[in-house]
Amino acid sequence: MNRTIEEINRKILEGNAVVLTAEEVVKLAKEEGVKEVARKVDVVTTGTFAPMCSSGAFINFGHSFPPMRMEKITLGGVEVYGGIAAVDGYIGATQESAYDKTFGGGHVIELLIRGEKVLLEAFGKGTDCYPRKHFKGYVDKNSINDFFLFNPRNAYQNYAAATNGSDKVIYTYMGKLLPNYGNITYSTSGELSPLLKDPKLLTIGIGTKIFLGGGVGYVSWYGTQFRNTVKENEYGIPISPARTLALIGDAKKMNAKYIKGAYFKNYGTTLFVGLGIPIPILSEEIAYYVSVSDEQIHTEIKDYSVPERPTLGIVSYAQLKSGKVELLGKEIKTSSLSSLKVAREIAEELKTWMLNGEFLLTNLADNLHEERSLKNLYNAKELDLDMKENYHELRATLEKDKSCVHCGACVSVCQYSAFQFSEGNVDFVQDKCTECLVCADVCPVGLRLPYDKAGKETFDMPY
Repeated sequence: MNRTIEEINRKILEGNAVVLTAEEVVKLAKEEGVKEVARKVDVVTTGTFAPMCSSGAFINFGHSFPPMRMEKITLGGVEVYGGIAAVDGYIGATQESAYDKTFGGGHVIELLIRGEKVLLEAFGKGTDCYPRKHFKGYVDKNSINDFFLFNPRNAYQNYAAATNGSDKVIYTYMGKLLPNYGNITYSTSGELSPLLKDPKLLTIGIGTKIFLGGGVGYVSWYGTQFRNTVKENEYGIPISPARTLALIGDAKKMNAKYIKGAYFKNYGTTLFVGLGIPIPILSEEIAYYVSVSDEQIHTEIKDYSVPERPTLGIVSYAQLKSGKVELLGKEIKTSSLSSLKVAREIAEELKTWMLNGEFLLTNLADNLHEERSLKNLYNAKELDLDMKENYHELRATLEKDKSCVHCGACVSVCQYSAFQFSEGNVDFVQDKCTECLVCADVCPVGLRLPYDKAGKETFDMPY
């Protein structure tokens, strides 16, 4: 049995597609078997709504008059990274407010999506083309040019459950962990989770169209910390954190119901992200994976009180969702940090979009099958090196390897035509050069006069 994306899309547009949520397809598989899933079902919708720290948004604020280059930027008291362009910035979900550590970038993103006005303040050094040095005023999603989420790491394929073997309470991104294994927390929606329904990423890759924050988004790249060299259980499901996705979507069209700023006590701010991915049933292999249930999906329980985070046991999501787990000879209460209720709503909403012909599947621009493992700094040599000293080392390296990029910045300022365009290249005509050094003043990559080619001394000009 094989289907194509085009065939399924045609059925969606004709109103004939069979679309089930991930929970519905698990039930069907238990009742009728995987072969019937492959025969009857066209698409399975998934959902998750969980804190995803590696999230944020790019914003283009638009130019002021006179224009300025925004270098130091804050929104609602939260720092925005301004090292992109004149009026572009990136606000990270975990960036905390200068006034309140429980308020951060995630909250600002949510407020902008809700349509609220947020105070923007920006400073710049002032340049000839961007003379303004300060701006302060309200902005909202309608007044700014661009506002889109770009999340470097979302939709973790499985994640370890957390507990605490020490004799004191600890506060983590996995929530409050009680002493002496007093509780276990987890943050995956199990059989509803997108990457657990397609663990080999047979249908998910670059260009996959998704539900993101109540609007439409796309998979843009491998997520950071992506790894596929991990142990799997007997059902072919990774039992430790594995694949991730980098996602992008227009925040102006999102719904704050599915994007929520949050704060974990004594850890920091984050952002709950609502995500749903449709899984087209293109083969029996995919039908098998979408049919895997909470009983067949396992994860590790790790002790977060120890830096190495040792694994204490392996449990299924059916056990975690039951509210208690047997571990180390005792019964321990469990709780989820992700919302199963909202995950179900996302899967249902995406299903509705498809049944109404409002959401079509996309073919992959490329897959995400490159073998990757997780690197770390465990064995990195730590140095007592002054940062300025390192800067000078790096600067010296650049000075040795400079080469012309043929941009042409020198051509129009040279009054003697010593630099000329020739079929896209910039040629140096030595006989016309008067050594006025104007070219060194404008070269964006810091080149000096190219006399070394003629055997003459190279001028020692500052960068």
